[in-house]
Amino acid sequence: MKSHDYHVFMQTLFLLAFHDLLPKGIWDALTEISHFFRDIYSSKLNVDHIERLEMSIVEIICKLEMMFPPSFFDSMEHLPVHLPFEVKVGGPVQYRWMYPFEMLDITVAM
Repeated sequence: MKSHDYHVFMQTLFLLAFHDLLPKGIWDALTEISHFFRDIYSSKLNVDHIERLEMSIVEIICKLEMMFPPSFFDSMEHLPVHLPFEVKVGGPVQYRWMYPFEMLDITVAM
């Protein structure tokens, strides 16, 4: 799977697939992180909303840390904390992501 596939999975399919399988607390935390990624990757951004996302991602990660064992967490689970700052500095993510280059890899491989 390419990174775009993971984003689609995290933002939409993940919620549908695990709604009836997970306990409500875990599903709510995963829904919050899914909505965080959806909001970060939107094409229209508001500075006030980004500042709220900065505060909410810390709370979301704390909820996940209470539910999952410490061995689940490494440096990758910490990286979403930095995404709102990057959006403030660099603007909308859609102008900086690597999807066009990944599509180039697919066409070259064919």
